[in-house]
Amino acid sequence: MALEIASGTGQHAAHFAAGLSGWRWQPTDAEPLALASIDAWCDGLANVLPAVHLDVLAASATSLPAPVDAVFCANMLHIAPWGTCLALMQLAARWLSPEGRLVLYGPYLEDEVPTSPGNLAFDADLRERNPAWGLRRREDVLAQAMAVGLRQRERVAMPANNLLLVLERAVPSRDA
Repeated sequence: MALEIASGTGQHAAHFAAGLSGWRWQPTDAEPLALASIDAWCDGLANVLPAVHLDVLAASATSLPAPVDAVFCANMLHIAPWGTCLALMQLAARWLSPEGRLVLYGPYLEDEVPTSPGNLAFDADLRERNPAWGLRRREDVLAQAMAVGLRQRERVAMPANNLLLVLERAVPSRDA
């Protein structure tokens, strides 16, 4: 079972569910008006559940199926207040199966990697539209993950200066 946070139009849910027919997909979004779009995109896909309203900042998420094998979130952290990052991490830590993965996709700033001019302009545009928005430092996102027991498993560079970050539960060392 995959839980998608901030499904938006439903394009990602439709694409992944069609390509991964062995997975059940639960799309969600904080905007109630998005749910009809998500369901329309996923119409005819037997492995997609009806979209449900979920705002990670107010989520008790008691009605969601648990545990889930994957939590997927694309392009949310930079167009939402910073508090959504910790809320997302807490939700993932609560709902992921022991071997589950949190998969994040989007643009990030990185301490040791030069930021492209396009991403710098995008960040400035986001902050002009809403001071609570903007590209997030990967290191800050990972610090929020570590606070709830998650760690980065993989970092994959993607087209258009985006990253795919795969997080997993932190495993205690034998020395601990």
